[in-house]
Amino acid sequence: MFPVYFALLDSVSPLEILAHRIVWSFVLLAGIVIVTRSWGEVSAIIRSRRTILMLAGAAVFVAINWGTYVYAVSTDQVVESSLGYFINPMVSVGLGVLVLKERLRPLQWLAIGIALVAVLELTWSYGQIPWIGLALAFSFGSYGLLKKLVGAKAIPAMAVETAVLLPIASGFLIISEVASTASFVRDGAGISMLLILLGPITVIPLLAFNSAATRVPLSVLGILQYLTPSVIFLIGVFGFGEAMTGSRWAGFAIIWFALVIFGIDAWRRSRTERTPSIGTALEVAEPD
Repeated sequence: MFPVYFALLDSVSPLEILAHRIVWSFVLLAGIVIVTRSWGEVSAIIRSRRTILMLAGAAVFVAINWGTYVYAVSTDQVVESSLGYFINPMVSVGLGVLVLKERLRPLQWLAIGIALVAVLELTWSYGQIPWIGLALAFSFGSYGLLKKLVGAKAIPAMAVETAVLLPIASGFLIISEVASTASFVRDGAGISMLLILLGPITVIPLLAFNSAATRVPLSVLGILQYLTPSVIFLIGVFGFGEAMTGSRWAGFAIIWFALVIFGIDAWRRSRTERTPSIGTALEVAEPD
């Protein structure tokens, strides 16, 4: 439902929304760290140069993802943003092959090949490369890969990630306030509250996902992840009335066919293996 929420902030620039999302997410996470007394885990992350560098990289990728998504909603390109989350699992598996040197199973190769055909079809349909969808898929795929490699607990890791971005986000908001271009306060209490609530609206789903990942079977989690792009797609088409030509429907139909094959392979794999490999885990992407 993020597109609906962001649509309420149409009067606010995408960069200001992104900055507030970072700042208030950090405030909430810092509060959780204090309440749960997780400072020791945060300190351990900070003391490890490798971990802090990888989380800094993850922070950059998640900022790109958040910013691109807000931009897509503000420019009425919600349907294309759903494309990014449809193909994200296959991008994650591809990154597992390139970075972790894992081997793809035949059905995975087939699904990725079909997905590439869909991207080419949509490129022809849009008259340009669907860069919003690809940026969302690759930025979040890279974010997920780095998080898997780090292996840190969710709350401390997310606190460090937002802390890395905090100086830039805070600096932007301060400059905007001084230049009288910020919407916070000036656009009324309603807009200000919506901006503040970006913190819990961002953090709570991520914490819920991390909690579910340890409790829900991977095969079920893999299917559930497609609810997000499906709802985004429906909101874009039927809620915001975005145009869908015949060729665009064809492109998305090809994507859905690839996902069916991808899902069948994941289901078959989950039945034959009790413990998923890193590559299998990468097939499940964290939510936006």
